[in-house]
Amino acid sequence: MDKKARIKQKSVDPSENALYHDTWKLLKNYRDVVWSLELSVSQARSQFEIEYGSSVEDFLDSLYLAGADITGSKLEHHAKCIERSHMMLKLVDTAVELLHSKHKNGEIYYWVLYYSYLSPQEYSCVDEIIENLSSNIKGISYRMYYRKRYEAIVALGSILWGYTSQECLSVINDILPKSGEKPADTGHTPSNAIS
Repeated sequence: MDKKARIKQKSVDPSENALYHDTWKLLKNYRDVVWSLELSVSQARSQFEIEYGSSVEDFLDSLYLAGADITGSKLEHHAKCIERSHMMLKLVDTAVELLHSKHKNGEIYYWVLYYSYLSPQEYSCVDEIIENLSSNIKGISYRMYYRKRYEAIVALGSILWGYTSQECLSVINDILPKSGEKPADTGHTPSNAIS
């Protein structure tokens, strides 16, 4: 087994951590959702113009002006599906931008996620990803790539799903009393104490 295969084999299995798995799964499907959404919008526009002889925007403007209700129609269902997909992509994009701009390793994590999952071009192998990353991350190796990819996905998962991961459990256990115990007297009452 060559060095690259051993490093990949040692990388974290997404099924080991639910937080990592959900974020990883979302990222793995990102390009497909973008493509599907673009196709869906394009097909809806074309079909609509053929059927109604006007653009979707013009038609909706005329419906709103006339006070027409499209509740329960195919048009409403299709519009809601497109809107849900768009909202999901916006959520991921916002979380990635927050990671990029606010996290201490945001710049590195952003580029790792971008070339691995978010760029319009899907790369056929890790070699291509690392080659592209080398312009943003000096001296990146396979080991570093897999480690940073895992860290980036965990950090993004914390933004997307909240800070409820395993790493926070020890802090929570230290702060909250165990059942049956009274909280330790620290000499002050926190302003946000739960009664």
